[in-house]
Amino acid sequence: MRREATSVPHEAVAVPHRAAAVDPVAEVRDLRVEVDGRAIVDGVSLRVLPGTVTALVGASGSGKTTTGLALLGEYPAGARVTGDVQVRADGHVTGGVRTGAAGLVGYVPQHPASVLNPARRVSALLTDIARAQVGHLPRGQRRAQARARVLRALEEAQLADGEALLRRYPHQLSGGQQQRVVLAQALLLGARVVVADEPTTGQDALTGSRVVERLAAVAGRGIAVVLLCHDLDVVRALADEVVVLRAGRVVESGPARRLLRSPRHAWTRELLGDRPEPPPPGHPAPDGAAGAAGTGRPVLRVRGLTARHRDGARGTAVVLRAPALDLYAGECLAVVGRSGSGKTTLARCLAGLHRDHDGTVLLDGTPLPDSVRDRGRAQLAAVQYVFQDAHAAFDEHRPVLHQVARTAIRLRRTDPDTATREALALLARLGLPEDLVRRRPGRLSGGELQRAALARALLARPRVLVCDEITSGLDAITRRHILGILTALVRDRGDLSLVLITHDLETAALAQRIAVLDAGEIVEQGPARRVLTSPSHPFTVSLMGRRN
Repeated sequence: MRREATSVPHEAVAVPHRAAAVDPVAEVRDLRVEVDGRAIVDGVSLRVLPGTVTALVGASGSGKTTTGLALLGEYPAGARVTGDVQVRADGHVTGGVRTGAAGLVGYVPQHPASVLNPARRVSALLTDIARAQVGHLPRGQRRAQARARVLRALEEAQLADGEALLRRYPHQLSGGQQQRVVLAQALLLGARVVVADEPTTGQDALTGSRVVERLAAVAGRGIAVVLLCHDLDVVRALADEVVVLRAGRVVESGPARRLLRSPRHAWTRELLGDRPEPPPPGHPAPDGAAGAAGTGRPVLRVRGLTARHRDGARGTAVVLRAPALDLYAGECLAVVGRSGSGKTTLARCLAGLHRDHDGTVLLDGTPLPDSVRDRGRAQLAAVQYVFQDAHAAFDEHRPVLHQVARTAIRLRRTDPDTATREALALLARLGLPEDLVRRRPGRLSGGELQRAALARALLARPRVLVCDEITSGLDAITRRHILGILTALVRDRGDLSLVLITHDLETAALAQRIAVLDAGEIVEQGPARRVLTSPSHPFTVSLMGRRN
């Protein structure tokens, strides 16, 4: 199997196969979770052993997250649940199908910002936990002991420069740093099981390898890890046991070494199937890739862009410098780089979502207002943004279909009935049936919501579509399907341009041009084939090296 650029080469981290313990630390028996008469988990059973990694793999909507959250006793609202869930610690059995096991099971979500209080600094988030654990000590020792516990937890979660990080708010951290803060919380609480939900989503290869190291270290301490993951190289690097889910059912399970090498079920073989190779230099672009670009007048231009983030008491810090960047009609531009390199900041500047910047973003030669609030209806429709965190982009109280259709009503003045028909047709093309999208966002998986977010943006009929890591949380099968639809739309419309924010070099290979960011600077840009096969900057060379 050819390794994906988003993945971590499993030779890079030596994770010995850990000997199985006799008694599981957590066990799920015949779990069934039914919502609105539909079983989203149906008869799932698994045993989680101390010091081992159990990986749940499957396509978007297969039931991975629902099964993982069952260990915490958390289920979708209104769910009908049967079966048995147990967590053991110090010889005692706790939990239950509905009660969970408070403190014994830690959860690191795919989008960690969703569980971090944005109004509190990292120090407050962690110190509250630590203080509760040192309350028995004399008053004079509590503060120092709590601080020591916090710093130790940050170190165990592999967060460097913990003292500086404690002063920041969650939004001032990268996604990888937020993830490690949540892991530090779980370690402070003394979790015996850590559920890691797509921990390498949106991470470059180097950062992903550190995630592997971090979770391996957690397992090395005797803590069980339940890995919910579509990144099969990460599964190879970490997993002792693999459970393959499809439509809420277990289709195959067994030791990782056996199952990943010789899968028995047809679905598992399809899930493990190879991704297509990018075209070699001098050959035509893949079918469906965006058409010729770099000619005529740019539809979007960036000039002299300097973006900043506020850094607590220390004022502001420059996080992005982009002297010049152009996007042509019908073109796909991939922006690649490591986590924290400034990719998302650039995307947010284009969409008017990051106001603290100097410089100009021009649409068809006309400067766009810095803030989305100051942009007119036509400007809003022209530049659409698809967020990496799809859950945060939806109102949890309204049906998904209503929110998707509203784009056409609000930005194109389409009547409600027509907007609904257009939304249903586009959602169906993206693999989301009507009965699913009439539900509220909490009833959809992360991958399903990501496709709904893409439909909502496309319904505006934009000139420029900015996609921020929109395929990073999808399995290989769904990812290929979505990218195929996107590139076909670019080809068919002719005037639609894509900005793909990605760490996945296989996705970047679909673009005509690539811009490479490192530490907030554009270090290289040019035709995709040249950048991917003959990079000129040392950082790009290192990225290409990790790809192979």
